[in-house]
Amino acid sequence: MSSTAPTAATLDDPSDRHLITMAGTVGHELRSGLAGTVHLPGEPAYDAALGGFNLALAHRPALVVLARTPEDVARTVRTAAAHGLGVGVRSTGHSAAPTGPADVLLDVSALAGLELDPGARTATVGPGTAWRDVLDAGAPHGLGGLCGSSPHVGVVGYTVGGGLGPLARTFGFAADHVRSLDVVTPDGALVTASPTRNEDLFWALRGGGGAFGVVTSMTFDLFPLRAVHGGTLWFDAADAAAVLHRWRELVGDLPESVSTSVARLNLPPLPDLPEPLRGRAVLVVRYVRHLGDDGTSTGAADGLLDELRALARPILDTVGELPYARIGEIHADPEDPMPFVERGGQLRELTSDAVDAFLAAVPPTSPVMMAEIRLLGGAVRRPAVVPNAVAGRDAACTLFVGSLGAPVGPPDAAAHVQAVHDAMRPWSTGGSLLNFAGPRDAVSAQLLRTAFGAGTYERLVSMRRRLDPLGVLAPSSRWSVVQGAPDVAD
Repeated sequence: MSSTAPTAATLDDPSDRHLITMAGTVGHELRSGLAGTVHLPGEPAYDAALGGFNLALAHRPALVVLARTPEDVARTVRTAAAHGLGVGVRSTGHSAAPTGPADVLLDVSALAGLELDPGARTATVGPGTAWRDVLDAGAPHGLGGLCGSSPHVGVVGYTVGGGLGPLARTFGFAADHVRSLDVVTPDGALVTASPTRNEDLFWALRGGGGAFGVVTSMTFDLFPLRAVHGGTLWFDAADAAAVLHRWRELVGDLPESVSTSVARLNLPPLPDLPEPLRGRAVLVVRYVRHLGDDGTSTGAADGLLDELRALARPILDTVGELPYARIGEIHADPEDPMPFVERGGQLRELTSDAVDAFLAAVPPTSPVMMAEIRLLGGAVRRPAVVPNAVAGRDAACTLFVGSLGAPVGPPDAAAHVQAVHDAMRPWSTGGSLLNFAGPRDAVSAQLLRTAFGAGTYERLVSMRRRLDPLGVLAPSSRWSVVQGAPDVAD
């Protein structure tokens, strides 16, 4: 179904007339006794309530519900289901799944509580809580959670999709360290999932995505993380081949205390970039080394960095001791909303030929803004102590490609992004981590089938059919309602 909302001009279509009537009925029912607010198309606050991080996506739902309590969430799910509407969940707005006119957009950003227990080394958050809040709250206690490259992403959405962060080789996925979740199931019930309660749901929600229930609270482990030794080496694109080939040769011997990635960036001439980087094509080496629990150096040598520095002179070198609360500075992901197109994958190996193909696929003239190869292995390969549904543990690396989308970027941005993945197909596993898979389409569905493997994928689909036979949490505009695949929204 189209993601364009029906208007008076389309009322000749009986299905559109039915959806408009349905939206009004559901909105009227929800407004009675809801702690939050409801916005319908045509109302002043409706358009303002649609905004998200990716401006290339068009949300045009039947109505928007801004929930204030878990009970609001449960009531919205029950009411939508009773009227045959789907529910798309948005927390901090980084979701790559647009909602359409047969969907309710359920905004849970107001459920943003944070409780820290320094003694137990745990944090409990609502779905609207961003990693920035957790990092700031944990810093005075020398504690931190396993955030991603951007501290502005929501904790819950990131974690239920697996959660691969800058310290993944040391600690594994964020989903491996969840204690419990409070969840509204697709039938509108409020339940708790933990190792001893609703165990199947606990398994699925840690790495299998958010379409098995709407998480209203999550408790997870914190770690002694006062500081890391890390930062970024920026090299000119002319040095990219020499640096990346040497990086490939050296990373096989890295200890688990080190996580690293490389990225080809074609940077725009933006004034907020450091002057030497504006409008420049570069190769970036990102590096994070875990320090001791007290935040002091373990004495490990940074041989990888020393070798690369000797090979080519960096344009900028930011590596040093960094407070863990500032770990987002290493990737320096964009903070402001923008239109973008992205797609992720995984590599079974990174050979010399693969490096050559990668660099050839992203020349300085390419409209592709970013192509990253992230080293896996270490703790990523080990299953969680309490088994979960995280996919793709056995890959050697991730491959993630992104470009600015229309109207800022080229109209064929998606084709340029896909061309990089096509060039790397000989070394691909054929799968992708859930959070990296990109647009919710048939391509992503196949990537996830492969990454999960037959047993895990079939178990997830079976659970979806059992928990959500009406497809309430797989709205009509999403690929998962057709493919039967897991979904995640942040």
